[in-house]
Amino acid sequence: MSDALPGSLVGPVEIVGAGLIGTSIALACRRAGLEVLLTDSSDDHLRTASGLGAGRATTPDDRPQLVVVAVPPDHLGAQIARALAGGAVVTDVGSVKVGPLAAVAGVPGVERYVGGHPMAGSERSGPLAASSALFDGRPWAVTPHPGSTPEAVALVEALALLCGAVPVRLTPDEHDLAVARTSHLPHLLAALAAGALADAPADHLALSGQGVRDVTRVAAGDPALYGQIVAANAHAVGALLTGVRERLDAVIEALAGGDRAGVEAVLSEGVSGTRAIPGKHGGPTRPTGTVFVAVPDHPGELARLFADAGASEVNIEDVRIDHDPGRPVGLVELTVDEDRAEHLLTSLESKGWVTHR
Repeated sequence: MSDALPGSLVGPVEIVGAGLIGTSIALACRRAGLEVLLTDSSDDHLRTASGLGAGRATTPDDRPQLVVVAVPPDHLGAQIARALAGGAVVTDVGSVKVGPLAAVAGVPGVERYVGGHPMAGSERSGPLAASSALFDGRPWAVTPHPGSTPEAVALVEALALLCGAVPVRLTPDEHDLAVARTSHLPHLLAALAAGALADAPADHLALSGQGVRDVTRVAAGDPALYGQIVAANAHAVGALLTGVRERLDAVIEALAGGDRAGVEAVLSEGVSGTRAIPGKHGGPTRPTGTVFVAVPDHPGELARLFADAGASEVNIEDVRIDHDPGRPVGLVELTVDEDRAEHLLTSLESKGWVTHR
């Protein structure tokens, strides 16, 4: 390991677990010119990640400066303890922080452990889904415990910055409640909504639109992996689910009693919740408008649409595509600042696009 100022990340960096997150971190470190060592129980993952240029296999003589443990939740404690025995600073990318910390609380060198959790991912898994840009602009929770050394904390924050992320320092307890609220609970609710579709008649499913796809997208994740994640955060998730159950009971009672105001009250809470989600660059949400554009479903049309939208000098904040099941046409939803929506609509119509608001 090279000599460096405290908190300066110079490598080598060892990645334990060459899946989506581990390989993406490895690629980001390689992008920055650091030496990366790869460890994985799967020879296929190790070979694939190495072939992608993410690093080389770890050898017994290697002395990493930082070890990043990126394994499934059930194996975090054992792998963190193993890494601490080598003398390096150790972090992990697990979705839950209290459990792994408790598992290594009495391990020698625990002062060199600082939990971490990059808030980025995909429904896809494995090294082939990895990208060096996966963390760009994303929050990266850094969760030191009371015994963590300042140098170890600085090194883990340096890793987050190197990967293009924004470090957010939390205690392990704060982190677990936060992810229960913003990740684990939404995933379970998406799974419940998607589960209601599994046995639906085909003619019902033919009415599926973008709304149901948005709500159920994350439900496509690996059940075994997410089962581990949710079970590891059972206390926080269970408390939030109890609150959801109370709201659900209120909706059922309101529907049974013809109480439309009661239903609207729950829907209004949902509106308030969406407005509480941070907006662009972490700032407050801004009013937006939507322009829908009918786009022929063949090559080159999306590129032409984006070129024409760019020529209008309107910044596109978000894009969604809903394919018409009955025609070879996609309905593209362009989200822009509210005060620019009408200008975009007029500009696109002048270039022959079929639009509406």
